[in-house]
Amino acid sequence: MARSVCAKSAFELWGHGQTDGNLRSSLLNYPPQSMSPFLHKDSTYRINVYTFNKTLQFQDRIKKIDALDYLPFEGTVSLKTPQHIFCLLEDYGTDPNNIPEHPNYIYFGRWIADGQRELIRTHSVKNRHFIGNTSMEAGLSLIMTNHAKVKENDLIFDPFVGTGSLLVACSHFGAYVCGTDIDYNTIHGKGRSSRKNQKWRGPDENIRANLRQYGTEKMFVDVMVSDASKPVWRNAALFDAIITDPPYGIRESTRKTGSYKENTKLPDCTYVESHVPVSQAYHLSDIFTDLLNFSAHHLVLGGRLVYWLPIYRPEYCDEMVPVHPCLQIISNCEQTLSSQTSRRLITMEKVKEPEESDIIAHLSDPHFSAYQGHNAFREKYFSGLNKRYKMRKYKSRKSQGLILK
Repeated sequence: MARSVCAKSAFELWGHGQTDGNLRSSLLNYPPQSMSPFLHKDSTYRINVYTFNKTLQFQDRIKKIDALDYLPFEGTVSLKTPQHIFCLLEDYGTDPNNIPEHPNYIYFGRWIADGQRELIRTHSVKNRHFIGNTSMEAGLSLIMTNHAKVKENDLIFDPFVGTGSLLVACSHFGAYVCGTDIDYNTIHGKGRSSRKNQKWRGPDENIRANLRQYGTEKMFVDVMVSDASKPVWRNAALFDAIITDPPYGIRESTRKTGSYKENTKLPDCTYVESHVPVSQAYHLSDIFTDLLNFSAHHLVLGGRLVYWLPIYRPEYCDEMVPVHPCLQIISNCEQTLSSQTSRRLITMEKVKEPEESDIIAHLSDPHFSAYQGHNAFREKYFSGLNKRYKMRKYKSRKSQGLILK
């Protein structure tokens, strides 16, 4: 619970039922020896009442607490600093327009711990110093961090770092962070701002400033402009985890350095700081192939790769998920984006060091070949948007009587 951002609270369940009578029977059947350590006369306690999809008046909450007088509480009530907290939870369904008079189900138990959902608010990108068009929201960033099992003093790498949202999440848990991106302006915090009513980025809008905002600047190793298709790292297992959100070609283009021309003339002068290299399309299938190969060579044994895979839902099957002889798939979770598209959070773990036979297998075995259908994701995505736009336009014109039957 010290890590979870999905769970609100954890309780030790003592009793449950559809009615107050069912709850009472369930609680009286709970083993007394399991209750007694928390109910003795030297203890202090408090009872909270939580209702879901309904708000109760204070007097109604007191009545529900008083109705639990059949429990053998012998300790003293302490509202401010109780040793033990007990909770009565009532579920009134999920429809705010049809709230029942009585709860659908009731639970009672001892509070154990709260989750870390508060981090979603404190790390919200709405209040972040440096953001971009594709900055990952705080909740998903923290979930990815947990999937990667990021811990104190780990070294984490993001090859498509963008504005560093994933680095912020990893640094919160005490990991050293670094990353690369092909976009010079993003890495250096220059160019047009993504904020409303702000045309250009400020002088201190950069990834390091984001970590400074949350008090984790000491965990910042560095970021640099680099092409993910051409790794610059020495051949060694360097990273405890690689966490990233590759571009899909929707809000950010998928580019790599290079040219379609057979012969490219290099400039006579030395590259200057403002030099922008020639770039070409970087297909999604190639992005994932390179990402898995890089992870197999640069993750420590047992290290994890966590990334998002965009999917066209009508065509999806598990065989579309990229695989590698050195990486084992741990989990595959879907986040629905629309009726036609989604993205899947893929978690993989390095199970062995790469060997020459793995390279041969990766090239010859169809099981390891890249799925080319990912390359058409952008066209399918916008094709779906155009169809929905045309349908809405048709319905609007029909409702106005502009289309003859």
